[in-house]
Amino acid sequence: MADNPTKGLADVVAASTALSDIDGRAGRLFYRGYDIHELAGRTSFEETAHLLQVGTLPTRAQLAAYGAELVQGRTLGGLVAANVAEIAEKQAPMEALRTLVSLASADDPDKGSNSAEANHRKAARLTAQQPILVARYHAARTGGEPREPDPELSIAANFLLQITGRVPERRAVEIFDTCLVLHADHTMNASTFAARVCAATLSDMHSAIVAAIGTLKGPLHGGANEQVMRTLESIEPSGVAQAVRDRLVRGEKIMGFGHRVYKTEDPRATHLREMSRELGEASGDDTYYRMSKEMEEVVFAEKGLYPNVDFYAATVYHYLGIPTDLFTPVFSVSRMSGWTAHVIEQHADNRLIRPDSEYIGQSAQKWTPIDER
Repeated sequence: MADNPTKGLADVVAASTALSDIDGRAGRLFYRGYDIHELAGRTSFEETAHLLQVGTLPTRAQLAAYGAELVQGRTLGGLVAANVAEIAEKQAPMEALRTLVSLASADDPDKGSNSAEANHRKAARLTAQQPILVARYHAARTGGEPREPDPELSIAANFLLQITGRVPERRAVEIFDTCLVLHADHTMNASTFAARVCAATLSDMHSAIVAAIGTLKGPLHGGANEQVMRTLESIEPSGVAQAVRDRLVRGEKIMGFGHRVYKTEDPRATHLREMSRELGEASGDDTYYRMSKEMEEVVFAEKGLYPNVDFYAATVYHYLGIPTDLFTPVFSVSRMSGWTAHVIEQHADNRLIRPDSEYIGQSAQKWTPIDER
């Protein structure tokens, strides 16, 4: 029997990784040793994906080669293309992505191999295809014609183009690209753990990613950013403080606050807060930013909680013109780079992940025939 088992595996080391690290007390996040404050706003999402999946920040030649691989990998397989409209009609966004990624495995040329080379190719394809899947799903459900990605544009620029139907402004692309960098990886979060558990059975990368997407779908993980926006939309701008206090008195959780690891401000929130302010002012209506700032102040005063990555991401995505129910799919667009890197790492030095459990049920039960019960 385990001694004082922790609920939710809190503070239990489940794997060794060279991908990312957190100093929760200091509020710092690192990708392969690089502080997130050095990467955000300076390093593109494509460079960050290369860093996670390959292991190094790329040279210009390496980035060009990786970019060409991403462009080539954007082409969706026939099974996905043939079914996306019906899926969009019957499934909500994260359910649809779970299905579409599974379908994509059928047409992946490396589906039968877990070799390092095959995994790297699959990682690039999945990273390239995820934003296309979200955009194609959105076009199908709204009755629009899907715009083909522009090979000259980045992942961030293409996504905004496909979702909004407008060529995005340079600064909007820079901000969204930074969002993707900030969300790319985050140690052993729930969805990454799910992916690694699946990969540890020597299942394939697509199966591991489906497990991760199913986990991200939950409102206590990736779904929190959408709930933040729903909360802001449900409150009168003049009544933020009272609404927050009323919810806290009722014992309700204010989504977007607190973190299992960070004991101070989430470093990603530092960047997202500033981008929300900038976008709100540029839009001519910064109401949601001002409401968010007031909400942050009230929650800290009442509960001592800091905003996490989900809180200001909600208003950033809103100002960028992304529909609220696509906030969690956007999370998956970014985190695909980290998930696939973790699968590569797990397969490279694998051991089946099989934790123990403490039995707390009845014991010494005696069986009796059904007529005597």
